[in-house]
Amino acid sequence: MTRPILEAKGLHVAFNGVKAADDVSIAIHDGEFLAIIGPNGSGKTTLLNICTGYIRPRSGSVLLDGHDITRLSPRAIARRGVARAFQIPQLFSAQRVIDNMMLALAATDGLWSAVRPLETATRRDEAKALLDLVGLAGDADRISSALPEGHRKLLDIAVALALKPRLLLLDEPTSGVSALERFPLMEALMSALRQRGITALFVEHDMDVVARYASRVLVWNAGNIMAQGRPDEVFSNAQVRQRVVGVA
Repeated sequence: MTRPILEAKGLHVAFNGVKAADDVSIAIHDGEFLAIIGPNGSGKTTLLNICTGYIRPRSGSVLLDGHDITRLSPRAIARRGVARAFQIPQLFSAQRVIDNMMLALAATDGLWSAVRPLETATRRDEAKALLDLVGLAGDADRISSALPEGHRKLLDIAVALALKPRLLLLDEPTSGVSALERFPLMEALMSALRQRGITALFVEHDMDVVARYASRVLVWNAGNIMAQGRPDEVFSNAQVRQRVVGVA
């Protein structure tokens, strides 16, 4: 197996004495779609925050392509090819969909300021291409707040893809999305990742989504990894079924 894109080694994090990560080590390899499941409050989102620079562990390290990024800022980590999509979409809700994309592209290029035009022909074409990639081309001129939640999630993902990442971290991509939207959202997401050759790590509570789309599953419980493997292996584990899935 090739060297991991991202490795976390010996992570220790606690909040008010509650361990969110207790000597945890994981590795994410090129082309994986790794799901993290577990009870609420078990430390899943904490891992994403550590890997993207929002939280620094008490001890342990995070390596990207073998280079230590543990103490880098979120912006510095993003510039190295790690993007993040949040549980609550981080959008300019009063602006059009296309404007959100052009702002993301301008910020990525470091070329936009109040005295420079946001919209250029090249930037608009890039924005349209990214919207088309996630299936939102028809929403380009809509106000972002008017979108259904599934489309807002996809727009947030498209904004993250403007960074041209190698690795995308997603926090509950189907959270707040209607039952009718969740699978179309995931199909659009998976198609975009495959087309761009992007590896992904995602936290998810919907076990149907995990079973259908994850290439590997990691079960997080009380700051520890209690199981990991292919979805069929993990969901046949009696402890996982009882403690996480809720099926005896």
